[in-house]
Formats: sequence, C-alpha cells, structure tokens
Amino acid sequence: MGFLVVFAGGGLGAVMRYGVSLLVARLPGNSFHYPLGTLLVNIIGSLLLGVLVAWWATARDGVPPQLQLFFVTGVLGGFTTFSAFSLEVVSLYTKGEIAVAGLYIGSTLILGIGALYLGMLLARQLAS
Repeated sequence: MGFLVVFAGGGLGAVMRYGVSLLVARLPGNSFHYPLGTLLVNIIGSLLLGVLVAWWATARDGVPPQLQLFFVTGVLGGFTTFSAFSLEVVSLYTKGEIAVAGLYIGSTLILGIGALYLGMLLARQLAS
C-alpha cells in the first residue's frame, strides 16, 4: 500500500513542480543562467516540510504513516528537485559560470534551511 501512496503523491508533486517551472519560464528577463524555478521549488518545499514536521510533532492522535508517506516522500519528494539542482550546478560549472553556480548553491542552502526553520516556527505559533 505504501508504494501506491508514494506513487500518487509523487505524481502530484512532480506536476506541481512542472507548473512552477512553466510559470517561472514565462517571467520577463528570465534565462537558464540562473535556475530560478528550481530554487523556488526547493525553498517552497523546505518551507512546507518544516510546517508539516512541526505540525505533526504536536498532533495529539499522531499522524497515520500513509499520510506521512503521501505528503513527505510522495508530494514533497516529487516536488523538490535536489537532483535537478545538482545537475544545474554542474552544468553552470562546466559552462564556466562558476560565480553563478556558487551563488546558486549558497542561496539554495541558506534560503532552504531558513525556510524550513520559518515553517517550523509558523506551525508552532499556529499550534499554540
């Protein structure tokens, strides 16, 4: 049953990720030189994961494992794109855009971790 739950969530997350990339591609002045879509997806995914983890930690009756599999492993696993992030860093590096690659790495890590922490704080405030 777990595989089906992850499969359904992963499909939904992947479609959501694709939607974000289509929206970002339509922004004026956007180019592939700075993969904004992946950056946004990783930050949003980190924020959502922070909210879920903190919210579920305060759940009185616990959270069903299937729900955790659906949202964390499925939806957020399909939505966030760390493997795409890695490919884009290597691509930028091999094109000689080392400074852009460094900025991309730093902003993804700092903003993603910060967003996760913010999500946890938000969920704790809402729970209290």
